[in-house]
Amino acid sequence: MQTTCSHLAQIQNPSPNTNGCEECLKMGDTWVHLRLCETCGHVGCCDSSKNHHATKHFHHTKHPIMRSIEPGEDWGWCYMDEVTLEPFPRRPTASHKRETPR
Repeated sequence: MQTTCSHLAQIQNPSPNTNGCEECLKMGDTWVHLRLCETCGHVGCCDSSKNHHATKHFHHTKHPIMRSIEPGEDWGWCYMDEVTLEPFPRRPTASHKRETPR
């Protein structure tokens, strides 16, 4: 069983595309918890929800990493390596990159 994620370089820190599960909103359905695709910003419902849209998004796109966007939660999941990422490793943004001393 793998204990590390080999896809961390694919974390893009995208903004969520919607304020709820994209597919559930279109269907007029409900969800339990929300997950954010770290490749493209797709918001899908969790596997405790009846529609499992976050996992379906992975199977359709092969985007490997999602993270919880529930308040107070700081974890993610790599579908390919089947490993939990906690705390969730955020990719440094341009404003967070360390300056090289001159």
